[in-house]
Amino acid sequence: MKKMGALMLSLGLLSVSGLAMADALRFGLESEYPPFESRTPAGELVGFDIELGKAVCGAAKLECSWVESSFDTLIAGLQAKKFDAINSAMNITEQRQQSIDFTVPIYRIPTQLVAREGTDMAPTAEGLQGKNIGVLQGSIQEVYAKTHWEPKGVTVTSYKDQNMVYSDMLSGRLDGTLVMAAAGQAGFLSKPEGKGFAFIGAPLEDSKILGSGIGFGLRKGDAARKAQLDAAIAQLKADGTVTRLAKKFFTGFDVSVN
Repeated sequence: MKKMGALMLSLGLLSVSGLAMADALRFGLESEYPPFESRTPAGELVGFDIELGKAVCGAAKLECSWVESSFDTLIAGLQAKKFDAINSAMNITEQRQQSIDFTVPIYRIPTQLVAREGTDMAPTAEGLQGKNIGVLQGSIQEVYAKTHWEPKGVTVTSYKDQNMVYSDMLSGRLDGTLVMAAAGQAGFLSKPEGKGFAFIGAPLEDSKILGSGIGFGLRKGDAARKAQLDAAIAQLKADGTVTRLAKKFFTGFDVSVN
């Protein structure tokens, strides 16, 4: 009987542990990409995706935490179960959907070229002949530039950190950067060091490469997690939370998705 009691206690502890894990969610992110996610001088994670993640967790009644990784290793980290979902301004694209699943799209941010004001550059292969354009490694902007521009004589240089791109633009090692517009605005153009720089040309269009919007990345086949998060996202769209957060962090951008 003692053995049976010990077995039942063990099974009970496993059951409680399983329930606890079901109520927890670890988000993976790259924390150097304001206004989506960044750290304050005190080390606190802040940004649109952080507040969105907290709101989703509140709606889904989940205890959430964040695990940091460079952007280009987020998919591998998700697959290795270092975290349960990617919450790092990741666009839903055909290429990424070959490796992971996504929630429904939550918001959308246009992609634009940033360079010095008054330049004769344009966001086309012809308008960037002989130029060196910086991109974030692992981003859709990198894929776009390497697909459409690099084969036609534009140098495309990839960086693990978008802040390093801005630094090399200021020093003259780069002629511009292709970036999500809200990140370019908050992370560079709105800062003192961004004086003299601006968006060049209109937002780029390529639904296959640039995607259908931004969602949370999930492991392939994680249907239960997808249903859980999709329901929470639908609730936050319906009650206006996503719109409210977008107005707080994104000035002058329509981030709505169908």
